[in-house]
Amino acid sequence: MDSVPKVNHMKPRIFLLPILAILLSACVPAATPAPTPTASPSPSLSPTPFGKYGHALTDVTYCTMDGQPQKMDLYFPGSDGPWPVFLYVHGGGWNQGDKAEGAGWKFLNARGYLVVSVNYRLAAYNVKFPAMIEDVKCAVRSLRAHSVEYNLDPNRIGALGASAGGQLVALLGTSDKSAGWDVGEYLDQSSRVQAVVAEAVFLDFTRTIYDSMQMAIYYAFGNFPGTASKINIAASPVTYITPDDPPFLIIHGDKDGYAPPDQAQTLDARLKAAGVPSQLVMVQNATHGLTSWNGNMMSPSADEINQIILDFLNKNLMK
Repeated sequence: MDSVPKVNHMKPRIFLLPILAILLSACVPAATPAPTPTASPSPSLSPTPFGKYGHALTDVTYCTMDGQPQKMDLYFPGSDGPWPVFLYVHGGGWNQGDKAEGAGWKFLNARGYLVVSVNYRLAAYNVKFPAMIEDVKCAVRSLRAHSVEYNLDPNRIGALGASAGGQLVALLGTSDKSAGWDVGEYLDQSSRVQAVVAEAVFLDFTRTIYDSMQMAIYYAFGNFPGTASKINIAASPVTYITPDDPPFLIIHGDKDGYAPPDQAQTLDARLKAAGVPSQLVMVQNATHGLTSWNGNMMSPSADEINQIILDFLNKNLMK
């Protein structure tokens, strides 16, 4: 697999992470089985300096679901605030992956973002959907509930995910309380987000999806894709699209061997039909992990994709 650019710490930029490409390429399961603003007031800085400037908090319990503490990592900018939130949701076929890869996004601190990376319950531990989206929604509510403590702006939360993570952030953007997934703690807070970046996304499980993903989807949902079953409809972000959804940036490789490109095209078309701002970037000669296919030059390039992401975040969260 071709390498991707490494972070230049002297000149912060957004980069496609090598570990992200690894996880996306391994999304087949292991052999074993603008949105409603929060009601919370925007925080203001206290008279004393924020005590966590430039620090990281790891393995913070954001919610406890079915007796299982769910953890997140937070990476704080070195000054100012309240900050917009960049929420990273890892991929891995709903079966594997870890929040630790979110550390690669810490350089966004220099761009004025609080970076948060979350774990969620996985199919490898004998849970099924919707446990994953219940957890991620609880993470968003928890962040809002602790907005003053974390010096964040509860009305500026954006989420990025790829593959399984892309499906989960797309659900964050399209579903509301009526979906029934706002369960657990902090129910007085909203789980909606203000911007979504969905990479290599699965959006409609009632449609045909490549054989390479059949077992991963079965383990996660208890149902194979390709039929209009109750669970396939419920797990599909397109089911919940309404005009008040946040802006979407959809990035997809035209040589994706896991998520068919027409999944991304359909999501983009459905969002636009509902009046939701949506930008589709179909990357030529790119795989599921947004890496080069057979050594061919990607278009747009990795650097150009990074800039597209940064521009989108700044447009929708830096207000």
